[in-house]
This record gives sequence, structure tokens and C-alpha cells, in this order.
Amino acid sequence: MIYNLDKINEMADGDSDFVLSVVSVFLEEVPVDLRELETAIAASNYEQVYKLAHKIKPNVDLLGMEQTRAIALEIETLGKSEGNMETIRERFPVLKRDVEQVIGELRNDFDV
Repeated sequence: MIYNLDKINEMADGDSDFVLSVVSVFLEEVPVDLRELETAIAASNYEQVYKLAHKIKPNVDLLGMEQTRAIALEIETLGKSEGNMETIRERFPVLKRDVEQVIGELRNDFDV
């Protein structure tokens, strides 16, 4: 398991519906953002790369995915200026793999 719910549980204060809500939002939004990020990288659209990595970052952070958050932050930072697409393309597969793994784990763990 590459995620943990410590931050969400702290925010939820025992409210299991809140935890499920956060997980559901992650499962609805992040796969779409990830696909759009992949498309933006393929198109060398730096502005979109920056925006989408910025959007993904707090979602993975909320699930305690520190390494994945660091990669999203790196992609976000690299997206701020042109000329870094090769490095972005090198980092993206790790971000994608981690996010897809967590999506599978969350769907299994929460039966959604």
C-alpha cells in the first residue's frame, strides 16, 4: 500500500462518510487529471502541464503519498518554464504508475 489515510482521518475526526467522500472525489477527479496531464505532456503544453501537476499534487498529498507528491511538485515546477519537457517526460511514468496503483488500491479497499 503506497497511501495512508492519516491526514484524511485527522480531518475527518471519526466521520467515515467524510473519508469515503474524499476517496470518491480522488477516484473521480485524479484519473481525468492524469489523462489530461499525459495529453499536455505529449503536446508539450507547458501551461497545462503546470496547472494539472499543481492540481494533482494536493490530492496525492492528502493520501500521504510523499514520493508521488514530490514528483508532482517537480513536474509542476518544470512546467513553469519551457525547455524542460524531456525531464518531465522522464518523471511522468513514475507519477502515473503510483497514481494508477493507488486508484486500484482505493477501489479495492473501499469497494467503489
